[in-house]
Amino acid sequence: MSFLSIRTDRAFTLRIDLNRAQVKWSRQELAGRALWGAVSPLFRFSPRLCWGWRRFLLRCFKARVGKHVHIDPSARIFIPWHLAIGDWSSIGFDAEIYNLGPLTIGQRVTISQRSHLCGGTHDYQDPSMPLVKSSIHVNDDAWICADAFLCPGVTIGARSIVGARAVVTKDVECDTVVAGNPARVIKKVPRLDAGGPTVNAETESGYRGF
Repeated sequence: MSFLSIRTDRAFTLRIDLNRAQVKWSRQELAGRALWGAVSPLFRFSPRLCWGWRRFLLRCFKARVGKHVHIDPSARIFIPWHLAIGDWSSIGFDAEIYNLGPLTIGQRVTISQRSHLCGGTHDYQDPSMPLVKSSIHVNDDAWICADAFLCPGVTIGARSIVGARAVVTKDVECDTVVAGNPARVIKKVPRLDAGGPTVNAETESGYRGF
């Protein structure tokens, strides 16, 4: 899927009044967001080494959090119940998890500092600019490097690496290094097995649940 595969010709006046009149969230969602906003200081101002405490708070809000997950207290998670993160994964400081839609992070994934996983956008081909809530999937053993930006709807393949400050606008295959703005393929990731380094181009879903 490509975030940029949309029309770029627009000849109308935006109707921001219609946008603001739209019902974007149910009452239950608004209540959950308000409660998370009230509780989130307990997350944000917790000591850094209290990994288990933050896992507990997220699970209280129906996040699916695996074992040994490390999430820095400065990371911002917009909607906990849209988050699923697998065993041994980590989210670094000041990371922005803007998960308006489902966001799945596989096992042993590293989301480095100040990365932005953006699961929301607007349909700018509609004058009312309706909110679009998109999913993002980061599969097992992937590494999202510092300051990288993942656009709505993208999938990062297993064992792939997104370089620092890269802007990912479309899906990344397994075992691939991408970098730049927009991100482009740099090389394949070498795989290690009993016989030494290999390159594996298999396709797999990565996320297994808990």
